[in-house]
Amino acid sequence: MINFIINRAKSFKLAAKGMLTMLRCEHNAWLHMLATALVCAAGFYLGLDNHDWCWIVLAIVSVWMAEALNTALELLADVASPDFHPLVEKAKDVAAGAVLIASIGSVVIALLVFWSYILDLLRP
Repeated sequence: MINFIINRAKSFKLAAKGMLTMLRCEHNAWLHMLATALVCAAGFYLGLDNHDWCWIVLAIVSVWMAEALNTALELLADVASPDFHPLVEKAKDVAAGAVLIASIGSVVIALLVFWSYILDLLRP
């Protein structure tokens, strides 16, 4: 049982190391971090209910997952093909497109969730 706990702790440590690698390697991850902070601050300020927080968290997680997978693919592609290869370029573009899809979807979710809260603020 103790080995199980130690191994899980090591897994979490390695996962955290991977997240830090993503933040160091990908400038867009900093934009995602800023967007995450702003959306969370707005959510707390506007007093989102639990249901709305579920949508916001799902949107945030989808973007971070896409960015993490994009980063992993790019790092593997750079090792597998250090020289330019058109198929590697296409793979990287598709992975970046996945991040864009998740980001656009998250913006739509944020607009749908925040719209009524913002209207409530604007009403006299």
